[in-house]
Amino acid sequence: MKKTSTPVRKKPVPKKASLGGVSKETELKDMTRYRCRICGYIYSPFRGEPHNNIPEGTAFDDLSDDYVCPICGQEGKGRIGKWGFEAWRPTRYLCSLCSYVYDESRGEPHRGIEPGTKFEDLPDDYSCPVCAMDPKIRIRFGKVFKDGFEPLNA
Repeated sequence: MKKTSTPVRKKPVPKKASLGGVSKETELKDMTRYRCRICGYIYSPFRGEPHNNIPEGTAFDDLSDDYVCPICGQEGKGRIGKWGFEAWRPTRYLCSLCSYVYDESRGEPHRGIEPGTKFEDLPDDYSCPVCAMDPKIRIRFGKVFKDGFEPLNA
């Protein structure tokens, strides 16, 4: 009688918390957004520039030396290269569902969030104040938490 063996299932390998084993501090530094001093275009490594064959996750420092601002280059303002950009951090965040804007400088004093509170410092269970108060939105979509906000580039 022939024995049949059952295949052994391999455990899935957990994904690393950081990119390529890089420390969290380095990862955050590499994911810094940069704003063009001329036109205000924001290069975000979180989204890259797929239309220019720059994949998401590409740090600004890893861009080629001949990188040109896609807006200034198109508008004929010249070849604004990496030298024309400065590090930028968003201070306003947009709710993806109702378009409420959380502004760090304003905070939400009526909810106990002092002016100047950075978005990163909000609790993980922070929810959009508009979506949380509107029963139609809450019933249909649930609460919009912190991860439902996107940085506002303006």
